[in-house]
Amino acid sequence: MDNAERNSYVKKQITEALIDFLKSKELSDISISEVTKKARVSRISFYRNFETKEDILKAYINTIFHEWMNETDKKENIPLSETLGLMFSHFDKYRDFYALLSERKLVCLLKDVIVDLCGPKPEHSAVEAYASAYVAYTLYGWVETWFMRGMKESAEEIAGMFKERGL
Repeated sequence: MDNAERNSYVKKQITEALIDFLKSKELSDISISEVTKKARVSRISFYRNFETKEDILKAYINTIFHEWMNETDKKENIPLSETLGLMFSHFDKYRDFYALLSERKLVCLLKDVIVDLCGPKPEHSAVEAYASAYVAYTLYGWVETWFMRGMKESAEEIAGMFKERGL
């Protein structure tokens, strides 16, 4: 294994170990020592890749969230309703993980990733900054509401809600 492959393996092992622990414990009750032991990696490997346990989850969310973004980027000029349908299909695909985040009151980590990806950037003009903030926080609001409602509506139903309003 070269360094890149080894590093990818270490991150994957750490991520899987933490997610497995989250199924039975609160994040604050999980130690880094437990995670590295379960992942069969050193603490040095942990700190070479992450600063906190939250960073592990943010990195994972970022990775899987890029799947949705890449799928959306392949399509040109699609209506917002279809974009949201694709996004909620993504959430449905990873339903167990997102339900775990919701159960552990860690949905705020998703907000950080959405705002990072879609939100205002320092180089934006005032109009661009406010418009992108509107989009990012609106997306997060819909997702958070969907989680709070028990993820009952399908991706198609969510897209239909937007389509009905001409979006």
